[in-house]
Amino acid sequence: MLKHSPLSRLIWPGLAIAGALALSAQPVLAGECPADKIKPNAHQMVDYKPVGVTDTTLGAIDLGKQPAHIEGRELRFRKLTIEPGGIVPWHSHDDRPALIFVQQGEIVEYASNCVDPIVHKAGDIRPEVFGTSHWWKNLGKETVILYVGDVRKDPNDHNM
Repeated sequence: MLKHSPLSRLIWPGLAIAGALALSAQPVLAGECPADKIKPNAHQMVDYKPVGVTDTTLGAIDLGKQPAHIEGRELRFRKLTIEPGGIVPWHSHDDRPALIFVQQGEIVEYASNCVDPIVHKAGDIRPEVFGTSHWWKNLGKETVILYVGDVRKDPNDHNM
């Protein structure tokens, strides 16, 4: 039979409470703006040109020709390769929702609605929706690879 010291009887309940509190806390997910840093117009548009970025469309579907009949929209899947020091220039997602998957590397996002830069690492997924305007920069020494699924309205819109 195990004997418990008076001290262990005090420590174990305290550890149990601390563990329960830690499990119930709502952590900030990787690649998101912390709630206390969200602010409209935190960053203004910058006029950087693309640097060290390769944007390859891997496939596209005309959504007007699908049963959903979403005329004038295209579902696109792309691969972006951003070299060290590379820049994805400022663009908006007000009319082009997207999901970004960081396959390799680490990249920093400067969003219009976040005071602090947002770091995205391999394995992160970033939703980009109405109200999102931003630019990205690879500050690391490793090439970044992003996979992007977006719904584009204007086939002549070559914004990232």
